[in-house]
Amino acid sequence: SIFTILVLTLLVLLTVATFLWNLLVLATILRVKAFHRVPHNLVASTAVSDVLVAALVMPLSLVKELSAGRRWRLGRELCLVWVCFDVLCCTASIWNVTAIALDRYWSITRHLEYTLLTRRRISNVMIALTWALSAAISLAPLFGWGETYSPEQERCQVSQEPSYTIVSTGGAFYLPLCVVLFVYWKIYKAAKFRMGGRRRNAVVPLPEAAQVKEASHEPQMVFTARHAAITFQTDGETWREQKEKKAALMVGILIGVFVLCWIPFFTTELISPLCSCNIPPVWKSIFLWLGYSNSFFNPLIYTAFNKNYNNAFKNLFVKQR
Repeated sequence: SIFTILVLTLLVLLTVATFLWNLLVLATILRVKAFHRVPHNLVASTAVSDVLVAALVMPLSLVKELSAGRRWRLGRELCLVWVCFDVLCCTASIWNVTAIALDRYWSITRHLEYTLLTRRRISNVMIALTWALSAAISLAPLFGWGETYSPEQERCQVSQEPSYTIVSTGGAFYLPLCVVLFVYWKIYKAAKFRMGGRRRNAVVPLPEAAQVKEASHEPQMVFTARHAAITFQTDGETWREQKEKKAALMVGILIGVFVLCWIPFFTTELISPLCSCNIPPVWKSIFLWLGYSNSFFNPLIYTAFNKNYNNAFKNLFVKQR
């Protein structure tokens, strides 16, 4: 039908756009020396996971969508590879978003202690933990924790073993979800506290503020201050406040898109094996591709809130011409 053709065309465009956009971000970070530092290494790690989603996961998912009844006709070995990379790359993308949110949170609330050296070390640790945890979750079914391929039904999917479902969905989504929601609540609270502390007052005159008493024998001076209230008036926001406000907005949009894209898929992924519910395959496909679309939105959000990326993109294309 025409509707099916339109949907498949949209999925193909989404796959190509996700691959090219994340590849552009990676190329920009590699070419521009100013981007070889925190937090761009976290952005690069996210772009790597999203490029792998577009290159290795989405095309095979599209082949599965094209087959009659969404059956898997590519064999057991390719099924294991596809499921492994699906879990690995999507989990890494989710945890990289969490790492970016944590980095922004610490840079806003602890900018004095969170020095460049400390920031670099912590970011490298978060990247290593992200990929290690993602690999552990994705490789567990290969060692016998559930089955991903059914030759009789020609079905290829993530292991439906209830214990694996709880551990994998918890480690891949619900734990990072709790972290990012807590982080954004703390960022919002800190921003609200700072904005509430900024008052536009002038210097208050102090009636009877100073009394000078001179003794007859020993010279001494006594200064008494009553109701001292000296404040300073600042017009507009400072550079740091503008930067923190922009970072908080970026983190808010990043988390909002992340939650909207992934929560339908992981909700059904958790409920379905536990209650033996039969969710229509069409809805599973919709929720799965909605989650994949998060890999397309991530680089758009980073670059939209960073003028350096926009300038680097322009310079990259101008040099190529």
